[in-house]
Amino acid sequence: MFEQTFKNIDDVLWKEAGCTTELDYTEQTSWILFLKYLDDLERSRAMEAELVGKPYTFIIDDEHRWSRWAAPKTANGSFDHDTALTGDDLIDYVNRKLFPYLTGFKQRATGPNTIEYKIGEIFSEIKNRFQSGYSLRDALELVDELRFQSQTEKHELSHLYEAKIRNMGNAGRNGGEYYTPRPLIRAMIQVIKPKIGERIYDGALGSGGFLCEAYEYLRRGDLTTSDLETLQTRTFYGKEKKSLAYVIATMNMILHGIEAPNIVHTNTLTENLSDIQEKDRFDVILANPPFGGKERPEVQQNFPIKTGETAFLFLQHFIKSLRAGGRAAIVIKNTFLSNSDGAARALRQELLESCDLHTVLDCPGGTFQGAGVKTVVLFFQKGSPTRKVWYYQLDPGRNMGKTNSLNDDDLKEFVALQTGFAASEKSWSVDVKGIDRDSYDLSVKNPNRVHEPDFREPQDIIAEIAAVDIEISAILEDIRGLL
Repeated sequence: MFEQTFKNIDDVLWKEAGCTTELDYTEQTSWILFLKYLDDLERSRAMEAELVGKPYTFIIDDEHRWSRWAAPKTANGSFDHDTALTGDDLIDYVNRKLFPYLTGFKQRATGPNTIEYKIGEIFSEIKNRFQSGYSLRDALELVDELRFQSQTEKHELSHLYEAKIRNMGNAGRNGGEYYTPRPLIRAMIQVIKPKIGERIYDGALGSGGFLCEAYEYLRRGDLTTSDLETLQTRTFYGKEKKSLAYVIATMNMILHGIEAPNIVHTNTLTENLSDIQEKDRFDVILANPPFGGKERPEVQQNFPIKTGETAFLFLQHFIKSLRAGGRAAIVIKNTFLSNSDGAARALRQELLESCDLHTVLDCPGGTFQGAGVKTVVLFFQKGSPTRKVWYYQLDPGRNMGKTNSLNDDDLKEFVALQTGFAASEKSWSVDVKGIDRDSYDLSVKNPNRVHEPDFREPQDIIAEIAAVDIEISAILEDIRGLL
């Protein structure tokens, strides 16, 4: 229903001088879509209030409402081209009046967990990059054709928005930090099995995919009014460092139906681990922390195991942030399982001794497009030491890439076998008693396969070699710093 409209919007953005990358396309489509979605949401609420004889106060005042500046209509409901702003007048209004008004919600809101506050945060972080008011007018008229009032329409919108985020993620290394394949997220959630009433957290939020998919999982079935209120206000929590990712995540969650997400724009790693109290802990943690990043020495001081590797610091944060009995599923580079440096070894020991690392999912090369490294997913429960680790080696039987990306069917066997930690050609268990206590090496070594040919494309292998070279250089720099 909406797909052609999205393509037409991209065509408009492609011709706009202020938008040059897929990141720009996503950012600019986002704020326009958000305001149209918000207008439809408010109209629906106003109609519901009228039906029961109650007043409704609009969040957006009359002067700045969508129907006033973006899509004015005549008395018969057709578009009013005579009163619609365009050209320089439209750009001037958006930059000088609309955005300052929307930004001001941050100060006017009654609290941070309100949709008003989120509106203020979004427009504090985002910019209008349209330079031509004629291009912006074209985009506004296209978006005005969309309707987000039925559940089907909202579902299609969220699906297309996810596709746009995926394209942004594939556009380059910077964008790639935002996107985790949704089939992988869904499999992680099926293994963790979150329940209504549990607090779910992602401290490396990106585009908010983990929390959006967890919401979709939990809202199935017959829910009470109390259940729905719990999902909206006391279930989903997140933190994100980067401005654009934070804005995308906020809008993504709102478009999925979480109206006032409990997410914070902050660098998670600046929080000292010793300051995390019981009230700060969570029942479920789902995350894909950025790998390959380097953190400054003052950030490393917040952690008992000092390392410059961003993902290793995040893993410490997640372990500390889980309540006793809490469950986590964390994506991390597969080299974490065998790295010989002191920090990686100490972290593996900490994980095995303080948590039950019951499952390791070994993902094939190409799972994360453009990342150039192989990954694993660690599934663990806090509060008791690990006795056995069950491994599953995911093998879709094809080269992974843009046109052959991971799908839900690829992960069905993993989810089915994991329930009973069953052995198969692709899965096996390792007793922790047999793990070397000097290295704590947890490498994926499938005893059921004698030979595993590498079917990846040469460019994927080269990308992984390059990524390993970068990692080796980083380790050497750390060693150099100690001399």
